[in-house]
Amino acid sequence: MTDVCVVGGTAAGVAAAVGAREAGVTVTLVERGRHIGGMVSGGLSWTDAGDTRVLGGFARRFYADVADHYGVPLWGVRGPEPHVAEMLLTGYLDGVEITSELPDAAVYVDASYEGDLLPRFGVSYRVGREPRGLHGERWAGRQPATRPGKHNFPVRISPFADDGSLLPHVRAPEVDDHGWPVDALGEGDGGLQAYAFRVCLTDRGENRIPFEEPLGYDPAEFALLDRLLDAVTCEPHDLLGLVPNLLPNGKCDVNSIGPFSLNVLDGSNRGYPDGSPEERERIRAHHLRYTKAFLWHVSARFPEWGLCADEFVDTDGWPHQLYVREGRRMVGEHVLVERELLDGDRPHDTVALGSYNIDIREVERTWRGLPEYVREDAVFNEGYLSVTVPPYGVPYRSLHPRREDATNLLVPVCLSASAVAFGSVRMEPTLMLLGHACGHAAAQAARRGVAVQDVDVRALQDALRDRGQAL
Repeated sequence: MTDVCVVGGTAAGVAAAVGAREAGVTVTLVERGRHIGGMVSGGLSWTDAGDTRVLGGFARRFYADVADHYGVPLWGVRGPEPHVAEMLLTGYLDGVEITSELPDAAVYVDASYEGDLLPRFGVSYRVGREPRGLHGERWAGRQPATRPGKHNFPVRISPFADDGSLLPHVRAPEVDDHGWPVDALGEGDGGLQAYAFRVCLTDRGENRIPFEEPLGYDPAEFALLDRLLDAVTCEPHDLLGLVPNLLPNGKCDVNSIGPFSLNVLDGSNRGYPDGSPEERERIRAHHLRYTKAFLWHVSARFPEWGLCADEFVDTDGWPHQLYVREGRRMVGEHVLVERELLDGDRPHDTVALGSYNIDIREVERTWRGLPEYVREDAVFNEGYLSVTVPPYGVPYRSLHPRREDATNLLVPVCLSASAVAFGSVRMEPTLMLLGHACGHAAAQAARRGVAVQDVDVRALQDALRDRGQAL
């Protein structure tokens, strides 16, 4: 039996294991994959850090080590290459047992992106968007499909093929009795931010793996993209955010930039959080197949770019981690909500500060009929939000379940927050801070033999401050 078991080798999981080990207890990290670091080593290299003045503790330590590795000042690079991130994070785990099987433990920390210990422990949780009325949140629920912005289509493009069928990668909307799509603004629908694979590309020939046509590729799958490219001028940056030397050694972390990107917007991720292992693998394979086909389809526009030969070497240059932007969310003792972020609240039991925008990526690509003299149907991306917030506190009460649900579980990633609030908290530096806090709290609970709800929060805060945490 171990004192603290951390489930999930994400960056938050590493931080939790380090925190518990620092506090002097035995620690086991459960990771069923072959890699450590989650998205930090799995393709998400560009760091959405928010206000770096309030980013301390474990996250600051990690990014200071990144800077030292490259011989630059802190924040002198926007993030590490994936293999460097994994090397650093793995190096922190000296003294931590790593296994693929769940052991008996006094206290558990669920640091997975999916929150798989929540149903196992009988802890209440939610998945997807809630309605506005649940927490009184302005930005909750369905959003206007026609909201303009760089993540939406800049021109009107029909979503229909010549035979009247929907083009691939357009999700059919709900319609009324007259066939008009229904917006249902503010309603909860369980929709999730798009998942994707964040690829690492390079334009340096000696390290470049050229793209190849994937098995089963059909150019007709991207008819909508072709219509967009015929209508507007799109540079590689507009499609993929390709910027030479964005990362060290001539690499670029590719994200979702424009209206058609690496994000998969067909709603296929909705079955992922509660899906069986087989269903999750099917969804993961669907996203990887899309990523390969999409990059091949547009590669003629940037032939100098390709995969990196020295990244993800055991998966032929393709990332090993699906970008699960949100999975389950615990309903704990306190649900962190929109107002607390917008007001910059600092509750008495704050254990970390967040500061990044409420950043919610597109949820679906759908269509609307525009009643302008003659009906014209057009495709839109729905769900994107980016709302600025000041630094705010994440309370310890949002990291543990209600006492009647469980007394030996802490949850730093799938924490107790609304879908809107989670849009800010989900940034990897913030999750590292929450993981580290959970590691120290778990160690204290195990050492004292008390429920996680009875942890001495002031002592926890003092321990975190001693390690540079800004509270």
